[in-house]
Amino acid sequence: WQRETYPAIARRAKREKADVYFWDESGFRADAVQGTTWGVKGETPVVQTPGQRQSIGAASAVSAKGAFWFATYKGALSGELFVDLLKKLMYRRKKALHLIVDGLPAHKKAVVKDYVASTQGKLTLHFLPGYAPDLNPDELVWSHAKRTGNARRPLRAGEKLEDRVRTQLADIGNRPALVRSFFKHPDV
Repeated sequence: WQRETYPAIARRAKREKADVYFWDESGFRADAVQGTTWGVKGETPVVQTPGQRQSIGAASAVSAKGAFWFATYKGALSGELFVDLLKKLMYRRKKALHLIVDGLPAHKKAVVKDYVASTQGKLTLHFLPGYAPDLNPDELVWSHAKRTGNARRPLRAGEKLEDRVRTQLADIGNRPALVRSFFKHPDV
């Protein structure tokens, strides 16, 4: 994939004067405990979790040039919701887009194929090989977000998880050098 398929996609996009983005989704939970702790030797440590049980889904798309797009959503990703997100991504887009996605069943639904066909070549989907998160630089967005943001402190009373996630993703989007760095990871 790295030596043949992706370079062919990049060459095609260059010929068409199109962009290439990688896409991925992730979920965030307010009661998720991530990281490490310590305890007395021989005793299992107990980590307190916040009582709030908010959750939110997020999708993002990244380009090697540092472009970043994101949206949040509630519930599980379906083919219909994926189409809604694609419409938001494509809104006011001037250049054609080659979008590289993983093999999530929602990405392959008939409703998605119908929408992509309706764009008349402005949107083309390409699929990563079977379970291959290491090939998708957008996975590093979620790694960064969960390592540095939401997971590091509990929500305050009245705080909404969606607001926090949107703020954090907007910050990533305002840092093109950070987005470009995801493409420099050795596996990518």
